[in-house]
Amino acid sequence: MSKPRVIVTRRWHPEVEQVLTERYDTQLNQDDHSMSVAELQDALRSADAVLPTVCDKVTAEVLGADNIRAKILGSNGVGFNHIDLDAAKAAGLTVTNTPEVLTDCTADLALTLLLGIARRAGEGERHLRSGEWTGWRPTHMMGTSVTGKTLGLIGMGRIARAVAARAAHGFNMKIIFHDPFPPRDEDIAGLNASQCASPEEVFAQADFVSLHCPGGKDTYHLIGAEAFKSMKPGAFLINTARGDVIDEAALVEALESGEIAGAGLDVFEREPAVTAALLQMENVLLLPHLGSATMETRKAMGMRVVENIEAFFNGETPRDKLV
Repeated sequence: MSKPRVIVTRRWHPEVEQVLTERYDTQLNQDDHSMSVAELQDALRSADAVLPTVCDKVTAEVLGADNIRAKILGSNGVGFNHIDLDAAKAAGLTVTNTPEVLTDCTADLALTLLLGIARRAGEGERHLRSGEWTGWRPTHMMGTSVTGKTLGLIGMGRIARAVAARAAHGFNMKIIFHDPFPPRDEDIAGLNASQCASPEEVFAQADFVSLHCPGGKDTYHLIGAEAFKSMKPGAFLINTARGDVIDEAALVEALESGEIAGAGLDVFEREPAVTAALLQMENVLLLPHLGSATMETRKAMGMRVVENIEAFFNGETPRDKLV
């Protein structure tokens, strides 16, 4: 019996690629280029499983290809707003993601951004590397203390709760949150976290606002001009969720006007493009979508995809099935 044919849209952790190559008739993306609409459609026509990542736009156009052979999209990432789930379902495709395995890694990066922007770390490194530093002085590059401040979380899923635990226990921060689907009491036990009735209630109280909601039409530009008006003067915004949750034009205005003090961003509205004004601002810390970027986590994510497609090919329901 022939092995199922699998197409991987980008380069993955080498150990995961090795497993896929051993178990399946696997086509790798050797030069790691971003696949076009036509290439993605060809992949759907020629493979039993296509393994996209969050950078692949698996749109209704892609999924509208004729003579689709593929039966499963094993996506490498926890988010899934890059896939048109309705179109995938209509095309008869099962879709899976990789939750849980990147929780701690992404929470660590959210704290990296929070601490980095509060203490002006990016600005300080640029200052030192440029040769402009003349030595210590009492008023030089003063930042904002984190310990004891209020952290507001928009969304209270696994990653948000991991951020809350680090902030509460490591920095004695007060935790407030809003989530339309709030967690169970036992999931937030020990965090001393207070639920707010609306995002605006979080904005009004938080010194740091960290975003942990899914992308998509329901949260598109959730953080816009009105949200920034609701935030405390001197507040900082952290985003490790999805870029289109923030209206970047409104963010630029809020930063330029001093409506908020700064932002730490790992994701962007039009990735890989970044709003030009943000690149010039000292009160913004920017990272290139590194939330899950550790060797350990990327391996675990890839192996979770392997687990999902293996279950599917064995006639079982993958544990991370979305549709």
